[in-house]
Amino acid sequence: MVNLSLKQRIPPLENGDRLTRCEFERRYQAMPRHQKAELIERVVYLASPLRFESHAEPHGHLIGWLWIYQIATPGVRLGIEPTVRLDRDNEPQPDGALLITPTAKGQSRFSDDDYIEGAPELVIEIAASSVAIDLHDKKKVYGRNGVKEYIVWQIFENKLDWFSLQQGEYVSLQVDADGIIKSQVFPGLWLSMSDLLAGNMQQVLAVLQLGLNSPEHQRFVRQLSGEER
Repeated sequence: MVNLSLKQRIPPLENGDRLTRCEFERRYQAMPRHQKAELIERVVYLASPLRFESHAEPHGHLIGWLWIYQIATPGVRLGIEPTVRLDRDNEPQPDGALLITPTAKGQSRFSDDDYIEGAPELVIEIAASSVAIDLHDKKKVYGRNGVKEYIVWQIFENKLDWFSLQQGEYVSLQVDADGIIKSQVFPGLWLSMSDLLAGNMQQVLAVLQLGLNSPEHQRFVRQLSGEER
């Protein structure tokens, strides 16, 4: 006699599985416990347990910086590890995503089952053990799908790269004479890289506040609200 329960059981997700996005979602939703899983170029990646100093704390620092920007910028939303349906072969969960809302004419949208569909304007990744995929396959996927800016913080190297999509290729944004990197997509999103890498978050937020007080940020807020074209 055929054991129907075994026959009908949904296989678990395993690292390295090659799946369609539909099958990936089916297996993911059937998992008995939550575990971060991503589909990159039809390959499944399951996240390892996260250490505090090499992931959780720097993740919190970047999210805190982005959260301050988001609350000062109506029409912009921030998500932590959101599932993003980029295309038929890719469904990443970036460590953070900053996006312009659909009503403010952003390039992504929210599905009926509450996932992001399309490319957020900016994504971040904290790269410790995942540095190889974050700087190679994921970078290609994000660029191909139109993620306009991509931040990768390499924890063990104590290095941060902020990429800007220009003519289909990512180029690194450079610090200015004051040691500040300024977003080209989100006016007023300013970062003192040296202070972030040193863990000086008070100065990171002080520099961000300068950006929020800038004329370009005020103009951006008016544009998002439709007051200025």
